[in-house]
Amino acid sequence: MTTEQAVLLVALVDLSADVDAGQRYEDAVLALLGRHGGRVERRLRTGDGETEVHVIRFAARAGLDAFLIDPDRVALRTELGDAAPVTRVLEVRDV
Repeated sequence: MTTEQAVLLVALVDLSADVDAGQRYEDAVLALLGRHGGRVERRLRTGDGETEVHVIRFAARAGLDAFLIDPDRVALRTELGDAAPVTRVLEVRDV
């Protein structure tokens, strides 16, 4: 029997295309994490409001994979179109 290890991510989220819409999108999308065994450990925002940094943990990689294709997440992103945030996700580990 194998046990999947938790996955720790840092997401750098550029909201500059539309700050208000981007923040609403992030609020909605981050609320979906629990469906997939994920949780936000930290959510930080720059002073100008144009960038967020999220530290997110998933109990297992399968949860991350399921989150990425969650139909509600995909619909929210499609709805936002060009105003959708640009996100760079890094898988990290404690050192």
